[in-house]
Amino acid sequence: MSNLSIRGIDPDLATTLKQQAHASGKSVNQLVLDVLKEYTEIYKRKYFTQEYHDLDFLFGQWSENDFIKIQGKIKNESQIDDELWK
Repeated sequence: MSNLSIRGIDPDLATTLKQQAHASGKSVNQLVLDVLKEYTEIYKRKYFTQEYHDLDFLFGQWSENDFIKIQGKIKNESQIDDELWK
């Protein structure tokens, strides 16, 4: 690993970096590394990766009969209507 010194960081930037690092639970060093990697496209920020648990209560609630009915409806809706594509 290489080390790099960055000179000329003004007080406002230093404060902002410290605040953002604290808010994200990272060290300032790790925050700066992440920002540099994202900026240089070494890795890209992942969008739409938030997990939601608002429907977890439904898990395991379908009976086998419910599942068969729903799968049947999905299968019917997945059929391509040749007339619509002419």
